[in-house]
Parts: sequence; structure tokens; C-alpha cells
Amino acid sequence: MSLSEDFLSTDEMHPIDIVETLAEHHDWEFDRVTDDQIAMAVEGQWRTYSLTLAWSAQDETLRLICTFEMEPPEHRLSELFDVLNRCNDLVWNGAFTWWAEQKLMVWRYGLCLAGGQVAGPEQIDRLIASAVMAAERFYPAFQLATWGERTPSDAMKVAIAEAYGRA
Repeated sequence: MSLSEDFLSTDEMHPIDIVETLAEHHDWEFDRVTDDQIAMAVEGQWRTYSLTLAWSAQDETLRLICTFEMEPPEHRLSELFDVLNRCNDLVWNGAFTWWAEQKLMVWRYGLCLAGGQVAGPEQIDRLIASAVMAAERFYPAFQLATWGERTPSDAMKVAIAEAYGRA
């Protein structure tokens, strides 16, 4: 049975309602922060990732932010930024950024649904899975470049293949 068969009509469903149903389906911990925002914890192979999805009716965009904590040594920040840029060169459906003040590595993506478009459950599920897969794929490279004291090109060798985990 496909995910969309769990929904009677997604045409009238709020995107965050769909995300909440997906979180229940996958047995993820979640908190419906507001009508337009949900926060979840998704277990990966390397760590548990914090995901927030928020709907902006003003610009008709479903925003996803997937974060994990990192505290790289100050003297390795240039290597972290080099690896971060190399990672972003390998992906097309989102981007990593480093939030130094919060000590978070962040994967961001915005799904534009302009003109009254509706995201289906499979599409939103893939959006979440892609975020977790990107974090899983590149997490070892970030760690090797910062704590493993490896060169950025050497650290990236562990991220060549796609990661397949449970998202």
C-alpha cells in the first residue's frame, strides 16, 4: 500500500498535517509546535537528527531544516568549510550550512508549492528521507576533517557513495 492510500484526499490537507501523519507512520518522536510547524527526531546510523518542517503560506513554501550538533575545534574551521563546500557540490536537493553560534550543522531545503500546488505524502516522505540520507552520507566526512585531522579531500573519500539508512 502506498503512503497516499493512507490519506483520503491530500488536496485539502495542510502540509504539516501530512508530516504529522508520516511521523506517526514511521514512529518518530514529534512535537506539533504550531499549526504551521512540526519538530521531529529521526534516528540515523550515526546519530539522531532533529528535523523541523514549517509551512509558509505567504510564499507557499514547505521548509525543512535537519540539524545535528557539532563542536569542531576552532583551528579546524577552515577544513570544515572546505568539506562543507565539497559536500554541497555533490548534492542538488538541498544544502549544508554551519550555524556557529548554535554549534549546529544544518541541512536546508525549501519545497516551493506556488499556485496552490499540493505536496503528496510520498513527496514529503522523500524530502525527509533525502535530508537524513545527506546527513548520514556526509557526517563522517565532517568528523574526519574536524576531529580526525584529515585533509578535506581525504575526508570526502568516505562520502563518495550514497548512504542508505532508515529514515
